[in-house]
Amino acid sequence: MSTKAAVCADVGSTFTKVAVVDLDSGDLLATASHPTTVDTDVLHGLDAATDNALTAAGVTDVHETYVCSSAGGGLRLAVVGYESLVTAEAGHRVGLSAGAKVVHVAAGRLDPAAVTAMRDQRPDVVLLVGGTDGGDADVLRHNANRLARSRLRVPVVLAGNVDVREEVAAVLTRGGTKVVPTDNVLPRIGVLHPAPARAAIREVFLRHVIGGKRLSKGPRFASLVRGATPDVVLTAVELLADLLGADLLVVDIGGATTDVYSVREPVDSTDVAGTLWRSRTVEGDLGLRWNAPSVLAAAVAERLLTESEKDHLEAPARARADDPGMTPQTDTDRSIDETIARLAATIALRRHARGDAVRTSGAGVGSPRTSAMDLRRVRLLVGSGGVLRHGIDASHGVLAAVLNDHEGGWALPQAAQPVLDRDYVLAPAGLLAADHPNAAKALLRRLIAAVPSR
Repeated sequence: MSTKAAVCADVGSTFTKVAVVDLDSGDLLATASHPTTVDTDVLHGLDAATDNALTAAGVTDVHETYVCSSAGGGLRLAVVGYESLVTAEAGHRVGLSAGAKVVHVAAGRLDPAAVTAMRDQRPDVVLLVGGTDGGDADVLRHNANRLARSRLRVPVVLAGNVDVREEVAAVLTRGGTKVVPTDNVLPRIGVLHPAPARAAIREVFLRHVIGGKRLSKGPRFASLVRGATPDVVLTAVELLADLLGADLLVVDIGGATTDVYSVREPVDSTDVAGTLWRSRTVEGDLGLRWNAPSVLAAAVAERLLTESEKDHLEAPARARADDPGMTPQTDTDRSIDETIARLAATIALRRHARGDAVRTSGAGVGSPRTSAMDLRRVRLLVGSGGVLRHGIDASHGVLAAVLNDHEGGWALPQAAQPVLDRDYVLAPAGLLAADHPNAAKALLRRLIAAVPSR
């Protein structure tokens, strides 16, 4: 009997990873990777990795192909809200959960300088929010008019006060702006409603952004992509939490960013912007390749490195930024990678847990804060990323550094089990979750096998 196999691929900023999965059993049949060919056509690297994985699996007939992507910088999102500590912050949280890199947050009435500052950050999508349902709508109307008259020709996801949704959508449409109206991200104070906006952002990413990045010459790549990689991974993390039945953390160290995902069991909250119990933060300045020098600068600011230690690592960090596709060839190379990874993971978890100010730039930018999180009940810490999958000794050292960060300003998990996503099953599981949930669950169960039962 032939195997009913699916190809699941993640086209990343540096590498394209492919997994071949048996859809009936959920067995991982083979994996392969190839440098992402973003300079030519991403299909070249995708096809090469797929061919290698299928050959290793001994599979000749592919039932389905699923692809997620963060190539070309992923999804860049600007958030425009009403108040920096309420709707703009709610929009920021939702944007992160949708797999976006939030490159700009603006609060209040947009003026020409604020629009220019937002345009300078080159967003792919604008998330326009403001007002609770039935509440104030003047700022939302004003900002819609300003965006409609601007030269910022990117799609807008409208997720503000539903009482004026049709009116505001009509204003944007008349101005020539593509708009996707959806439910309010903050229908009532303290009630965060992320799912509709997250789905709308995914729709815009698939319909408008993938093709606009010109990652491939024809329509085939866009037809294969099911979502932004961070959004797909969050789907897997949510499913993993359901299987575990407890709080968990995932830290994913990439070439350009370090992403942190957390799922917590809900408790009473007084957060006016609403609490996102299943959330993600992306640290755009913390990456093992593209942003290696920024990791060092952040480590000095966090007192994880001295200036002399930073100076010693500066040249190899710059070499990694100049050649993002480099692979470690010596023990020294691997040691430096592991050091940068440990720093990136520690800083990213500090920011995720402490609730640091949103890191944006440009005039007219609001500065909401992400709320501090209580992660003491986390029972599983999953480490992901190429440096952890391919590292021999220091992979557990990276996770140990996170769990022993007593100077980080956050309450550490009291009994967390560290595990590595060595086979990189999170993205494949997220891709399969909707159509083949049993296969997705089977992939994820290997990550919780080592967690003691309560």
